Amino acid sequence: MRRAFLVRHGRAGSRTDFAGRDALRPLDAKGRRQALALSRALAGHGALDRLLSSPARRCLETLAPLGDLTGRPVEEAGWLAEGSDPLAAVEQLRAIEEAVVVCCSHGDVIWGILEWAARGGVRLGDHPDAAKASTWILDWPDEPAEGVPLRAGYLPPPAELGG
Repeated sequence: MRRAFLVRHGRAGSRTDFAGRDALRPLDAKGRRQALALSRALAGHGALDRLLSSPARRCLETLAPLGDLTGRPVEEAGWLAEGSDPLAAVEQLRAIEEAVVVCCSHGDVIWGILEWAARGGVRLGDHPDAAKASTWILDWPDEPAEGVPLRAGYLPPPAELGG
């Protein structure tokens, strides 16, 4: 079985309060704490083969502590960028050969992937959520070129930090 952890980036403050391009908006203090707690939580799930991130600074910063902890580089993946086509992201997820991958993205892409999975019959629970610094776990068959994940599970933001 293969596993994809879909992480929504940590808190980055208000778009309207940031003067630069939105892709350059960094995590705020709470978001940095979320990234540290998230790194410990995800590292506790066993070996992680690959770390992929939206090119947005807040996503890269969310996975940086996990990269430091595991010794894995954080790779930029344009298909995880905000505004990307979720169905194209699904195709990329299907094509990943590593057994366990962590992908950090944005609410719109994650919700699009989840909606696709739900339409395919994957149970997301009664009240699915995708809070900042939360994670969805998608378990795929060994050969996921066709079909939807076998199951999905939700990890809320690390408990000590909230959403």
